Order: sequence, then structure tokens, then C-alpha cells
Amino acid sequence: MRILLTGGTGLIGQALCRHWRHQGHELWVWSRNPQQVPALCSGAQGIAQLQALDGGPAMDAVINLAGAPIADRPWTEARRRLLWRSRVDLTRTLVDWMGRQATSPRVLISGSAVGWYGDGGEQWLAEDSAPCTSDFGSRLCMAWEQEAERAQQWGVRVALLRTAPVLAPQGGMLARLLPPFRLGLGARLGSGRQWMPWIHLDDQVALIDHLLRHERCSGPYNACAPDPVRNTDFTQALARALHRPAVLAVPAWALRLALGEMSVLLLGGQRLTPRRAQEAGFVWTHPQISAALGHVLQK
Repeated sequence: MRILLTGGTGLIGQALCRHWRHQGHELWVWSRNPQQVPALCSGAQGIAQLQALDGGPAMDAVINLAGAPIADRPWTEARRRLLWRSRVDLTRTLVDWMGRQATSPRVLISGSAVGWYGDGGEQWLAEDSAPCTSDFGSRLCMAWEQEAERAQQWGVRVALLRTAPVLAPQGGMLARLLPPFRLGLGARLGSGRQWMPWIHLDDQVALIDHLLRHERCSGPYNACAPDPVRNTDFTQALARALHRPAVLAVPAWALRLALGEMSVLLLGGQRLTPRRAQEAGFVWTHPQISAALGHVLQK
């Protein structure tokens, strides 16, 4: 299969490239630094412009994972514009390019995030649930998905991946958490009662591969483990895995003061169920948080 990826040099993209190169697929990665792609993406070919693919054999699939990190810094006006350009505008450019091809790809799997729902409180949320709040992150995800869905007008099957924070040996959520936790400075955030959806990197890759191979899979999918936990439970599970205490707490007011609206990423949460993935027959390798953390930290 011929597959084009955006965001291929990121955490999930690199893992996908390793997985699919082993399966023998031909991979291209649209990147600002195409010369780095072969080394980072298991030998995939890097392209700086989509037009480099014009006139060649048609792509079978497009995997759209591009986007500047959303939790790296507060959402200033300049940061919001960058986040919007790197997700919504890039997806618009990608879908427009797909529509100009003589033969459109059969499937587009496009990234989104659990932030689509906003802060859901105690409510169980499945893919057919409405957004609970309308913060910037939620509006960003909704616009991102709307751009991807336009590909349906050319007969492209579109699957939308609402991804939870990813657990991985390097990078992802744990890259920020492990240094303080290893020092015994792990802390719950605010009350600690907010729900934290999560997914192991292996299951994220397997779910994307599942959506690629199953032609009946379209629409939104919650990419999360079937066992959501509260922030307090996650904090204790990570501390136990590292054999360290976690008795501290970061006050909610301090996070709001430091981060502004972006604090919703830490103080809000989503009690998610991956119902549509379950209905599609997907089986998790790492469904429980303690075992998932233990597996990640052994690597």
C-alpha cells in the first residue's frame, strides 16, 4: 500500500512508520525538513511540497497527524494562530490537494483530540456525545475535523481519531512527568478528581492500522483505553510504578494563574468510552493503567 503521512516525524508518526515499513508498505512523509525523514521515519521518503507527488502513482491512504504541540506554552494570540495554521489550515491544504488528484486516496485518517469534548465533568462521553464546553481547544478540534470531512465529497472514506494523551517510553505525556516523579515530587493537579483518558502508544498504532484495514470504519473514534482514570489515580499509579511517593498537590488557582485558558487541559477532563472502536472489533493490548505504565517504564 502507498501511504502519505503528515506529522510523520512525531511520536505517533515515527511508530507508525516503523510498523508499516515492517509490513512492506511504501511511505511518504510531508515535512518541513524532508531531509530528516528517512532517518526518523524508518526509511520513508520525505517531501517538502505535496506537488512533488503530482503525476505519480495514486496514494492508497493519507494519515494526517500534523500539528504544533498544544500544551507546550500558554495560548497567547500568536500561539493560537500557530495551532490553527498547523492543524486546520494544513488539513485544508491537504484535502484540497487530494481533490485535485486524478485518483483520490481511498481513505483519510485524520487526527483530532479528546479536547474536542471540552471539560465533560462526570458525564460518560462516546463518539456521538455533543461537546460539553467551547474552549479554544474544543473549537480547534471541531474545525480540524470539519476540514478533514470535506474529503468525503471525492468518495474518500474519512476516519477521525480523537486521541487521548499517549503513554510512550520516550516523548508524549510522560516526558514531562517523569523527571519530577522520579524525584518524589509527583503531584495531583487541583482536586485530582478530573478524568484522564489515556492510551498506550502500541494501541494507538494498532488502532490506526485497524481503521486503515477495515473499510467500514469511518467517522469519529475515541483513541483511548477502555479504563479512564481520575488524575489522583493516575498520579498514584505512576508513583507506584517508579517506587516513589506522590503526596503533593498543585492548586487549581496556581495553574489557572500560570496557564490561563490552557489550564483546562490539566484541570478539565473527559470520562471517555471508546465505544466505536470496541464495536469495530478492536482489542487493546494495554487496557489497564498500572500494567500500561509498567510496560512503558520497562523500555
